[in-house]
Amino acid sequence: MAYFDAASAAPLHSVARQALLAALDEGWADPARLYREGRRARVLLDAAREAAAEAVGCRPDELAFTPSGTRAVHTGIAGALAGRRRVGRHLIVSAVEHSSVLHSAEAHEAAGGSVGRVAVDRSGAVDPSAYAGALREDTALACLQSANHEVGTEQPVAEVAEVCRAAGVPLLVDAAQSLGWGPVDGDWSLLTASAHKWGGPSGVGLLVVRKGVRFSAQGPVDERESGRAPGFENLPAIVAAAASLRAVRAEAAAEAARLRELTERIRARVPRLVPDVEVVGHPVRRLPGVVTFSCLYVDGEALLHELDREGFSVSSGSSCTSSTLTPSHVLRAMGVLSEGNVRVSLPMGAAEEDVERFLEVLPGVVAAVRDKLGAPAAAAAVAREEDVLVVDSLGKRCPIPVIELAKVIGDVPVGGLVRVLSDDEAARLDIPAWCEMRNQEYVGEEPADRGTAYVVRRVA
Repeated sequence: MAYFDAASAAPLHSVARQALLAALDEGWADPARLYREGRRARVLLDAAREAAAEAVGCRPDELAFTPSGTRAVHTGIAGALAGRRRVGRHLIVSAVEHSSVLHSAEAHEAAGGSVGRVAVDRSGAVDPSAYAGALREDTALACLQSANHEVGTEQPVAEVAEVCRAAGVPLLVDAAQSLGWGPVDGDWSLLTASAHKWGGPSGVGLLVVRKGVRFSAQGPVDERESGRAPGFENLPAIVAAAASLRAVRAEAAAEAARLRELTERIRARVPRLVPDVEVVGHPVRRLPGVVTFSCLYVDGEALLHELDREGFSVSSGSSCTSSTLTPSHVLRAMGVLSEGNVRVSLPMGAAEEDVERFLEVLPGVVAAVRDKLGAPAAAAAVAREEDVLVVDSLGKRCPIPVIELAKVIGDVPVGGLVRVLSDDEAARLDIPAWCEMRNQEYVGEEPADRGTAYVVRRVA
């Protein structure tokens, strides 16, 4: 098996395993106690904090260990908003933040706060000027990820931090995806991360709050981790997390260059090997090991199952792979194709021969899935309303509405219209994306008795 989903969770680093086992013997006692075993545990905790702080580029007393990266985000956002409540209750986030940030934003809105959402371009990147335009007198906090978890696009954190600093607004950076590769540039105010993203054990997050940032921890607090993570520390996991962060940083420069070559190979060859593919994410400013592409006329869930059978573990942002049957909020914000989406995220040490085998297997797998979907059990219901060809795709899930649109577009004259009826949320994203890929004109949405009508004009 070739594990190509390191952006979800990186395999446990060998140094993390060794440190975890050693700390289970030496770090089981309460580091808050004064007897011998407690002092020994405290030494381990302090050493782990210093190592993690050095990797982040902050003071040790600015860094707290939390039970997860998600908890670090929730604690960081809530504490910063509470600390600056006198300024106002306006929060700024980008449209492609991790769900933990967006969930915090939703909770803030539900409690009476306001949220400004900054759009991204088709590569998934924000424009710093958009953050400048979103700032208000009552803005208490801004959030921006360092790199996107689905498409790998790196964000202009330093530029956004400068904009926020000039306005006196703290910036929280979610560095979960990038911290293993290097420190986050810029004059940010708060930072969060998660150990399982860089090869540490799960269940350890980092929350950094710079000195001078107004912060008020919410909920019951105790004396541990500056009141920002109540409860007994998972010391063996913390020690392993810090040790593995130091280890991956030592390997990062050489490994980044190697993985960039492999992902560039995938980005360049997949469109040549597989027709009707859109490679998404920024072509240059992206994480070393992440490459994402979407295949027209492919069921994302079926594609992932077939690749799994061939020995490849990958992930997807397609709605077909989601229990909610809605496309990835990241792909939706970018305005790119969501159907047949595949994210390949190579772990450190990924073998070149596995990448080559993936490129050999992928065309046949995609062709087989397309062949199965090429003749749906129920043929497209086509009718004419005046000079408009109507395709009834109600009750059919991705990618069937796009397949049926593709089948009939040639039946209308140049300049003619096709009206696709669909009640699948993914159609709102995939039909406009198909039009851009196939050089057709997407006219827009129209109300319908059931679902939504998507109108397309044939250009050529």
